[in-house]
Amino acid sequence: MEGYDFKKSNCNRKLIGARYYDSIQRTYNNNKTHVAKPDDSPRDFDGHGTHTTSIAAGAKVANVSYHDLAGGTARGGSPSSRVAIYKACTLDGCSGSTILKAIDDAIKDGVDIISISIGMSSLFQSDYLNDPIAIGSFHAQQMDIMVVCSGGNDGPDLYTIVNSAPWIFTVAASNIDRDFQSTVLLGNGKTFQGSAISFSNFNQSRNYPLAFGEDVAAKFTPISEARNCYPGSLDTQKVAGKIVVCTYNDLNIPRQIKKLVVEDARAKGLILVSEDETVVPFDSGTFPFAEVGNLSGLQIIKYINGTKKPTATILPARDVPRYRPAPTVAYFSSRGPGQYTGNILKPDIMAPGVAILAAMIPEKEAGSVPVGNKPSGYAIKSGTSMACPHVTGAAAFIKSFHRGWSTSMIKSALMTTANIYDNMGKPLQNSSHHFANAHEVGVGEINPLKALNPGLVFETTTEDYLQFLCYYGYSEKNIRSMSKKNFNCPRISIDRLISNINYPSISIGNLDRHKPAQTIKRTVTNVGCPNATYISRVQAPVGLEVKVFPKKIAFIEGLTRVSFKVLFYGKEASNGYNFGSITWFDGRLSVHLSFAVNVE
Repeated sequence: MEGYDFKKSNCNRKLIGARYYDSIQRTYNNNKTHVAKPDDSPRDFDGHGTHTTSIAAGAKVANVSYHDLAGGTARGGSPSSRVAIYKACTLDGCSGSTILKAIDDAIKDGVDIISISIGMSSLFQSDYLNDPIAIGSFHAQQMDIMVVCSGGNDGPDLYTIVNSAPWIFTVAASNIDRDFQSTVLLGNGKTFQGSAISFSNFNQSRNYPLAFGEDVAAKFTPISEARNCYPGSLDTQKVAGKIVVCTYNDLNIPRQIKKLVVEDARAKGLILVSEDETVVPFDSGTFPFAEVGNLSGLQIIKYINGTKKPTATILPARDVPRYRPAPTVAYFSSRGPGQYTGNILKPDIMAPGVAILAAMIPEKEAGSVPVGNKPSGYAIKSGTSMACPHVTGAAAFIKSFHRGWSTSMIKSALMTTANIYDNMGKPLQNSSHHFANAHEVGVGEINPLKALNPGLVFETTTEDYLQFLCYYGYSEKNIRSMSKKNFNCPRISIDRLISNINYPSISIGNLDRHKPAQTIKRTVTNVGCPNATYISRVQAPVGLEVKVFPKKIAFIEGLTRVSFKVLFYGKEASNGYNFGSITWFDGRLSVHLSFAVNVE
């Protein structure tokens, strides 16, 4: 579709389709007084779509960086893939009906994979048959088109995961083995490393007066507000020319606002004291900035309080390669279990989503470009929006090798081969430095190369998903209306049976410790060596009894599908969620099946 700034000639062998949606624009299309606006074109207007698309399928480009940070060769997950764009969001937001129309158009156009880095707030989630992304994705799944979605940025609270229908591939975000840090240099010679993407022009030869927010408060301002650098809380005359230290106790005031508050008060720079946020570098442009942890922050404040004329400087950010530990769960990444059922494990998988370099509309705003530099065609962004296209690219990569594999086979391959250890050889950690669980990482971090040869896969069919809707409690009439299929629900349709659909992970939302063991059935398809024997190994928390029958499964020429049962008995288990895994091993390949069981 052509727009005021986009013609068919802009398409090429990479970009093979572009649509946009704006019904208001079309109504006034013939009106000569109509002023062209960003919504009148398939072109991206804020960079989010550009960034995510280049992560999924960007071509290989050498010698790129974001103003000399993260330099190297950039490439998407599947550089050879072609891209069709459906601009479903406008300046006014993303309407449900438009998202549904965009998905339907993509299905009709014959795409292989749909990547959706859009999600509702976890506070306003709709159930499966009232959620446009879930409905559209179901239609895509019926045509064997994979839909990959971001899981949301409302972490680290539980029950915040979005886009959690079982037919959606739901992605959590992790950090990577690279960080960006600024050095804070105090007048007494002490240095502290802070997280930042900052193009400060300060150097070691000059220091500036240093002040804590509460010491430069405006009249009648509560100390806690000045400490947190609330809008209107600082005295401009006291702040001017100083580097200001603020705390980050109140997450309602984001870093961008704090930076604007001190910048407007004519401060020279900002040192932010926080614990959670330090894993996600903040882009402050040319304004000197560093974010330090609580321990460093206490020492800086102690220096201010114990020195007559405290001074400091903030040096520009630099790359920190081979960062450890990585990957870890991003603090903002939404957590499971899903709000609507605990019998499907969500998120499904984790992928890089912190400080990701990818293509961007060049930023021309004052203060965003270092002196002497041109606006960059790349940017560093964070969010599950960035994690989602990593999985999209990985899925496209696998499909390019296994063209005959169904969507669910590719999803299973990525899930059962995911990494469960970090680059220090330890189990994956969350943002609080504790071992992460399946409601944070899903089954683990994507490993696309390993997923090319998974050995066994769990095939989940449209029939499984229709049964899921029955078990969840929807009427046959509503299911038929949504699926356009003449489908009959099983005679017994109860919530706990959801755990039995043939999914590449296991979740039990309520295992009663006073009842007999609950039996879960799974069927695996052999896509590896035709003559293979796999032996099961269970890793379960103390007290939760987990047994696999049979313990050994064998495949021969002509026999590619085998079923097994898993018994969960919780009499001695601890209350709440218990996490573990079952691994099938044939001496060479490991097939990892994660489980989450809530014992009550």
